[in-house]
Formats: sequence, C-alpha cells, structure tokens
Amino acid sequence: MPTVIVSDKSISATVLQKWGWFIALGVVFLIGGIFAIMMPLVSSLAVGIFLAAILVIAGVIQIFQAFRVQSWSGFIWQLLIGVIVLIGGIAIYSSPVSGSFALTLVIAAVFIAKGIFQIVLGFRLRPQDGWGWILAAGIIALLVGVMILSNYPFSGLWVPGTLAGVSLIFTGWSYIALGLAARRLAS
Repeated sequence: MPTVIVSDKSISATVLQKWGWFIALGVVFLIGGIFAIMMPLVSSLAVGIFLAAILVIAGVIQIFQAFRVQSWSGFIWQLLIGVIVLIGGIAIYSSPVSGSFALTLVIAAVFIAKGIFQIVLGFRLRPQDGWGWILAAGIIALLVGVMILSNYPFSGLWVPGTLAGVSLIFTGWSYIALGLAARRLAS
C-alpha cells in the first residue's frame, strides 16, 4: 500500500487506510434507515423503548448521585428530578405506544418552535447572503410541525420511527461519502 501524506485539512490516515469499513458502516446505517421507514410503527415503538431504557438508567443514576451529595443544597431537587425521570422511563416502557404519542407531541412542538425562531432569524438576517435559506428552512420546519400535530394521534404511530429512519439514512450516506472520498485519495 502506498504511503499517503495527509495534511491536517484532509482526511486522516486512519480513514484512508480503513475506507472500506466506513463504507460498510454507512451501508449498515442506510439499510437500518430504510427498514425503519418501511416499518414506522415497529421503529417508533423501538425508539420509545430505547428512550425508556435511557430514562430509567438516567433516573437511577441521578437518584444515586443525589444521595451521594446529600449535604448539597440542591439535594432534594436532584432527587425529585431523578424520581420523575425514572417514573417517566418506567411509564414509557410499560406503554411504548403512549410513549410514542407523547414523543410525537414533543417532536411537533420542537419543529414548530424551531420553525418560528428560524423564520424570525431569517428576516433579521435579511439582506445578508443566505437569509432566504434560513427562512425557507424555518418555513419547512414549521409546516412539518403543524403537519405532525394536525395528524395527531395517528402521527404518533409513524413519526418517531420515520424520523429515526431518515436520520439513519443521512448518517449512512455521510459515512459512505467519507469512505468514498478516502478511497479516491488513497488510490
């Protein structure tokens, strides 16, 4: 294999040597994303169960941490937050469909808020270059949030899984692009 000199602005030597693994990882993410989009209910439930597991673990750790710093003035608040997070995780785990519905409301609210703030930012940046792109992104985010909310509760069955699938596909494409760029540089 030829020795490649890599500057700090190009792809690292490790990526150049292992470009095939990056492409393979990208393909795995891409396939996972396609399956998540093809089976949105299953992937939405999986997202809910994964979130529940994270909340249960985080709640237990926060409760444990609260008792480790009992003399701290924020002890009771940290303990209460830990208990709330733990109960939320258990509730989502015991009813993943309800968790998916709740998560969908949060997703809709985030898209709506993001859209509004991006629209305002777009107008505030006017006439600078690129302000229209920020405005367009805000309008799209707002429309997506409103669309999700207007289809609620049905959207709770597909939104979390579909968004997870889209994220996996973009992650996959980014790894594939990185691997292909490294392959071109290595040859």
